[in-house]
Amino acid sequence: MNDVKRRQPWLVHGLLVLGAVVMVFPFVWQVLTAFKTFTGSVQVPPQLLPSPWEFGNFAKIFDSMPFVLMFVNSVVLTLGRTLGQVVLCTMAGYGFARIPFRGRNALFVLFLSVLMVPSQLYLLPQYEIIQSLGWLNSLQGLILPGLFSAFGTFLMRQFFLSMPAELEEAARIDGANVWQIFWRIMLPLAKPGIIALTVFTVLWSWNDLLWPLVVTTDPSRMPLSVGLSQLVGLHGTDYPVLMAGALLAALPMLVTFLFLQKQFIQGIAFSGSKG
Repeated sequence: MNDVKRRQPWLVHGLLVLGAVVMVFPFVWQVLTAFKTFTGSVQVPPQLLPSPWEFGNFAKIFDSMPFVLMFVNSVVLTLGRTLGQVVLCTMAGYGFARIPFRGRNALFVLFLSVLMVPSQLYLLPQYEIIQSLGWLNSLQGLILPGLFSAFGTFLMRQFFLSMPAELEEAARIDGANVWQIFWRIMLPLAKPGIIALTVFTVLWSWNDLLWPLVVTTDPSRMPLSVGLSQLVGLHGTDYPVLMAGALLAALPMLVTFLFLQKQFIQGIAFSGSKG
């Protein structure tokens, strides 16, 4: 029995290491491919290490697309959506959790029903709305549909529900109104929930491809996700250049994670523990 107990941690750690290798290998392959020649990238059997090392792929990506401009578009898109969701979903979540009004539960169920519908079904009506506003090939057309989410509202509602009601009661006794209670008491305590919402919104917005691909045809208005997709040719693709661009596009998220990994882990752990 003792031998079995001693082996269990090794077995668990072995499975975790194996899972980590499976998860990390595609990224390692992407990095190595970014330094290969085109011939080396399509060689059979596959070439593991670049031979020779080709550093010019990173220069070619700037010649193939307006990389800096697309990078700025991605930053503006991500910041706009994240700010919108943090503000709107936080207020909506607090309203559903703490402010009683007629039809609150029915309206919240309607919100949750949105999560059951594939997002692709909204493409046509959203496109028609953006087109009628004259916002095709514009940053506001990219940002507007992502300013609010049912998932973010649900996430924040669950967090506000977990807070003790005594906090609000004490604030009301002191003469605070609903907005003061939300802004001065509840919002500072909602930091873990806001971090979780920010993490998911940033990752989703930075990697979003389908909606920007539909509403942008002008390269100067495309985010990086769409710009990189344009490098995939009909008859051939320069994989090292594509991987170099994808690596550069992933660097901001990697750097952000290195500096804010504690907040990332807290946010993801929070999203898994509330429900």
